[in-house]
Amino acid sequence: MWRVGAKLVVGATLLGGGAAGVNIFTSDDISTAFNICTLVPVRLLRDSLTAATIAFDYGYSLWGLKEGSIEWSKAKHEVHNRCALRLQELCFRNGGIYIKLGQHIGQLEYVVPQEYVHIMRTSMLKRCPFSSYDQVRKVLTRELGGLPEEIFEEFDPVPLASASLAQVHAARTHDGKNVAVKVQHTHLTDTATADIATVTLIVNALNWFFPEFDYRWLVDEIRESSPKELDFLFEARNSEKCLENFKRLSPHIADCIYVPKVYWDLSTSKVLTMEYMDAAEITDLITIQRLGIQLSDVSKLVSQAFAEMIFRHGFVHCDPHAANMMVRPLPSGRKNLFGNHESNRMLTPTSMLEVLQEMKILSPVSLEGQKKPQLILLDHGLYKNLDFATRVNYASLWKALIFADVNGIKENSVKLGAGEDLYALFAGVLTMRPWNRVIDPSVDHLILEGSDTDRSELQLQGSSLETYLIIGRVSSKAVSEAKIISSNCFILSGLSLWLEQMLLEARLFSMRIALWLLHIQKTLYYRTKKKEI
Repeated sequence: MWRVGAKLVVGATLLGGGAAGVNIFTSDDISTAFNICTLVPVRLLRDSLTAATIAFDYGYSLWGLKEGSIEWSKAKHEVHNRCALRLQELCFRNGGIYIKLGQHIGQLEYVVPQEYVHIMRTSMLKRCPFSSYDQVRKVLTRELGGLPEEIFEEFDPVPLASASLAQVHAARTHDGKNVAVKVQHTHLTDTATADIATVTLIVNALNWFFPEFDYRWLVDEIRESSPKELDFLFEARNSEKCLENFKRLSPHIADCIYVPKVYWDLSTSKVLTMEYMDAAEITDLITIQRLGIQLSDVSKLVSQAFAEMIFRHGFVHCDPHAANMMVRPLPSGRKNLFGNHESNRMLTPTSMLEVLQEMKILSPVSLEGQKKPQLILLDHGLYKNLDFATRVNYASLWKALIFADVNGIKENSVKLGAGEDLYALFAGVLTMRPWNRVIDPSVDHLILEGSDTDRSELQLQGSSLETYLIIGRVSSKAVSEAKIISSNCFILSGLSLWLEQMLLEARLFSMRIALWLLHIQKTLYYRTKKKEI
């Protein structure tokens, strides 16, 4: 192990030093390139030592232990924790693209060990490095042709927030508009290229020495996405396309989705000036409730928005973590996510409880001032285009999951690349339910939550039960639209689709009834428990 680590360190350092020298002499800005490239060997050495230490820790800690035994499981959990902390420290020390790498790992709940997911998720969104105000001034001067106090009427030197690639400052334009200015961290484009090269080297070397350690696909993802995320004009175009898709393809919820307006005359590839959004972060539950918004409505809107993007738009926001979503009350006079005006109310699990309250079955709660939510999507640097076949196959898979159609689940899982032998695991990951629940023909097979053992086996947590109803309706609509496009006989296809839609609505209605009953059961249970206490 130590010999492997030594070879990694020496080889990586030599290669990194050579790459740094080439970068210096081929750069237009020799002094900047020199400052950047002197850091490359240090960062590469740090990478190599961390990788070698992690490899040694796994090999030494699990040596001689029988796989599956209590001792092996305990040792594996401990080494996962230690190595996740080492990787976290590496990401923070190197910064830049490494922070983005850590954020990616924090989203891979079903792919990497839970210890890595938990440690990365709880730290990478809150401890991103900040650029100094002098560095911000230099970027703005170079990109916009003037100092912040010249370009803007007011510019707050203290950033509102910082992310892996940039930080955001509040400002006011000369015509009195409040804006948020996203400024890329200095020299990030150059260091990102070097960092991707070094990470690629380390991951490839580890895979060569330890074939079971194969995360090369993650590096490929970052290599593809980083240039796009580093171009803020690309992000700005994505944001406008996202909003246009909702207006064109999903007009029934278009008013409930919003993206900040882009000020193109104050934006470049490294500076993005947007409308300032006065709204609550999506995880700020107390503020959302104080605004008069039901939390269940927010959950349903998020599910609806991303279902529309995945199944119908084929243009999907791929970085929807908590920092990139905000909520505010839907402006008056606009339609809600169900296509009705705000004064109208749809019979949902929430409103069903209201009916029960009116019937004196449940204790009444204050329902005055309730407002419908508007979801604000931020950070549009990373999107994924889904081709027509992928969208249709994925929508067909979800329709099969809703109807517990075993053959449909298998067929569409294979089409999506899950293989002949992994469709059951794939279905479990998507539904957060064990296979025996997925294929249960009863209408509540996805409504009833799995046991702690089921979630432990799949490394999963519970999800919003209303989500399945939303996904079922949107995915089935996408399948119907695809059939209309590919059909030659519109009369027969129209009749067939009408019958399919009726069956779907009956199935979803039955699932909704099951959901209502579950809500009532839980409410009565907690009420009884409260009285007992």
